[in-house]
Amino acid sequence: MKQSIVHVALVVKDYDEAIAFYTQKLKFELIEDTYQPEQDKRWVVVSPPGSKGATLLLARASKPEQEPFIGNQAGGRVFLFLNTDNFWRDYNDMVSKGIKFVREPKQQEYGMVAVFEDLYGNLWDLLELN
Repeated sequence: MKQSIVHVALVVKDYDEAIAFYTQKLKFELIEDTYQPEQDKRWVVVSPPGSKGATLLLARASKPEQEPFIGNQAGGRVFLFLNTDNFWRDYNDMVSKGIKFVREPKQQEYGMVAVFEDLYGNLWDLLELN
């Protein structure tokens, strides 16, 4: 048997502001943006540059009960892990674009890591693994 995780849904407030954040500040690629009229929503998929793994499905909160989860998908824990081939290049680029880091870079036994917030406050690890 062979399986894989294809998409991870990320609840967002607005499609366009989320697309702008991920493509302009994190340099993700917009893979798909398709309107689905039967549900009055969009299927929006982004992916880190050069990635062959899971993608992010940007899912706009469509009901009031979903709104509290915008920016709090993991209850304040680090939710997603962005691995890079050059930590300092990406860290410095992200800082220059106004990305807020809530834990400064630190060398760990597994590699270099720092924690940043996305546009809604979800926590991410920026990693360069050994």
